[in-house]
Amino acid sequence: MEPKRLISTSKMLSKTLRHDPSRLGLTLDAQGWVGVDELLAALETRGRPLTRAELDEVVEGNDKRRFTIADGRIRANQGHSIAIDLALAATEPPALLFHGTATRNLEAILAEGLDRGRRHHVHLSADTDTAVRVGARHGKPVVLTVLAGMMAAEGHEFYVSANGVWLAEHVPATYLRAP
Repeated sequence: MEPKRLISTSKMLSKTLRHDPSRLGLTLDAQGWVGVDELLAALETRGRPLTRAELDEVVEGNDKRRFTIADGRIRANQGHSIAIDLALAATEPPALLFHGTATRNLEAILAEGLDRGRRHHVHLSADTDTAVRVGARHGKPVVLTVLAGMMAAEGHEFYVSANGVWLAEHVPATYLRAP
């Protein structure tokens, strides 16, 4: 698949599986899964034909590993704004995690902490390189250090999605350190 189509298909699948499955006439189950055959049929019906091989290429070629295919079903790994339960177990985090954002957001974040917004969780990275890439998507990047071990010791829960993104419901400002 040509790179431009690969990217546009990945974005369309993200929007559909994370935010608006009804745009293709799909209904996700409680954990966010939909049948691969059902997805491909919906795409065909709406003039966006995609073969199973092309879908596999989008899933396997996504550098952020946004999707999982298992048992004939597909779902987005995290980032949903619709009500679903990813059925993730609370996991002990490393001592430090990282959050990339744009410098223009820094003042508000240091005052209020990291809020999940319309999504289910705040997204955190295990390494600074990933956090820089995330922050750069929103402007001039800055990486915040999250005292995750301390948060967990004080009763906050963390989860890890299938693609290695760390998730928390909220990160209070007291657990954040700016460069």
